[in-house]
Amino acid sequence: MSESYTLEPVHLESTASIIARRLRRAIMYGSLPAGSQLAEAELAAQFRVSRGPLREAMQRLVQEGLLRSERNRGLFVITLTPEDVRDIYIARAAIERAAVMLILRRDPGRAVDRLTEVHRKMQDAAARSDYQTLSDADLEFHEVFVTESGSPRLMRMHGTLIVETRMCISALESTYQRPDEVVEEHGALVKALRSGEEERLLRLIDAHMEDALRRLAHPAQEAHEMQPSLQPPRRRSRRSSRRPTTT
Repeated sequence: MSESYTLEPVHLESTASIIARRLRRAIMYGSLPAGSQLAEAELAAQFRVSRGPLREAMQRLVQEGLLRSERNRGLFVITLTPEDVRDIYIARAAIERAAVMLILRRDPGRAVDRLTEVHRKMQDAAARSDYQTLSDADLEFHEVFVTESGSPRLMRMHGTLIVETRMCISALESTYQRPDEVVEEHGALVKALRSGEEERLLRLIDAHMEDALRRLAHPAQEAHEMQPSLQPPRRRSRRSSRRPTTT
């Protein structure tokens, strides 16, 4: 007896979606730096597309908040202020707190397995002092964290915030000076998730975002302006200024 087989529909990604994804990545990694203007004719030639799908893609990024429109001038990559950076981390904390509660009620075992795999990448990169790979794995860790919540809306919101996170790290020229601590912080999240400690996870998320924001801030003025409201302000120590930036 022959087995029945159902033909599944083929879902093709639109040209506008492909362009939007590539523009998003160019913004994320600084190929399109903050404040730069998007030259429509030049981009259309580079992508080898007509201006229609390009304009649709750019409009998507306007809606996501990654591009801003200036009347009679065109589209520009956003420039993040210290207040923007602070807001990004507050929003990320809210999303990841919601994500972890969904994970604990859904399938924490699968999430732990995936996060453990990414954490190993972080350990390997840290051992090699490969900061670019460590940074990429750091961001991947948080993407997996939110993806495992199973919430499309949390994932969609988090996707834009991850691009902005990469932008603000580049803009503030932060570096991983002590990668072992970055690895340890993420390992603590995996451990708490494995044991199902919801309250501890929520505290770790808040502390992680607050600490990351503090590390991004330059000493003195920016450290004060960008103090997060996740927890009561704490005095910075000399040690914290030498610690690596986490995401």
